[in-house]
Amino acid sequence: MIDVNKLRGAIRSKGMTQGQLAKEMGIAEQTLSRKMNKGVLSSTEMDLMIKILEIEDPSAIFFANIVA
Repeated sequence: MIDVNKLRGAIRSKGMTQGQLAKEMGIAEQTLSRKMNKGVLSSTEMDLMIKILEIEDPSAIFFANIVA
């Protein structure tokens, strides 16, 4: 499961908005927002985010064990 809060934090810490990230990824901002809210990203999209945002520990974001 994707930890959306950590992902949003990584976007902010890079000084970007979701819209800017979406543009860098070549997708619409609404598409990125929908995918993040559903927690459904392809491996290609995750790889792009890791590279663009320079995420050092992707497992903490993209393979999080979130306990409700």
